[in-house]
Amino acid sequence: MGRGQLILIEGLDRTGKTTQTELLLNNLSPNAELIKFPQRQTPIGKIIDRYLTDKSYELPDQAIHLLFSANRWELIDSIKSTLDSGKHVILDRYVFSGVAYSVGKNIPGMDIHWCVSPDKGLMRPDLTLFLVNEMGSDSRAGFGEERYESVGMQQKVRKQFDLVLKELGDATVKTLNVTGKTIDEVELMIRRQVDNLLSNPNEEYHHF
Repeated sequence: MGRGQLILIEGLDRTGKTTQTELLLNNLSPNAELIKFPQRQTPIGKIIDRYLTDKSYELPDQAIHLLFSANRWELIDSIKSTLDSGKHVILDRYVFSGVAYSVGKNIPGMDIHWCVSPDKGLMRPDLTLFLVNEMGSDSRAGFGEERYESVGMQQKVRKQFDLVLKELGDATVKTLNVTGKTIDEVELMIRRQVDNLLSNPNEEYHHF
């Protein structure tokens, strides 16, 4: 039995990303596991959760970026163990989001190269699907109350995703335009990409 495949779904808030990761998990079950980043139950994840939910809790932007990266490193051995067992792992956000959100803050010294550095060596997904809604993040209601859940921040991050995908992307990254699509239509688009991967799965691991 070959190893499982690492499948990432990326995108801004309110693009249907989380809904689609859960649908994909159901489609691939019981041979799949879903991990959402940040993973808030780990020691580092609990600090991140407080930072996101308590706006009075301040940390330097450089420090929170490193914590987000460290949160991914906390899970990487577990992810590899799951994949080695033959089980697929679905990710809701990963390196691309981590870099795009930090670069979008426009902090001096926190350019894309600085932001990518702590993630060097992390496992690269076998397939990354980036969901794009051309109607814009401000066209959908329902932003939450967490620190980054605002139209202004989402617009800044959207501009950075193209830069991040150009810097870190490769042939395994696919952009899916979900503008005006129903949940079922997007699910079908994703399943076609995933089925293509599973019909010709990767056996070797690759890294950023």
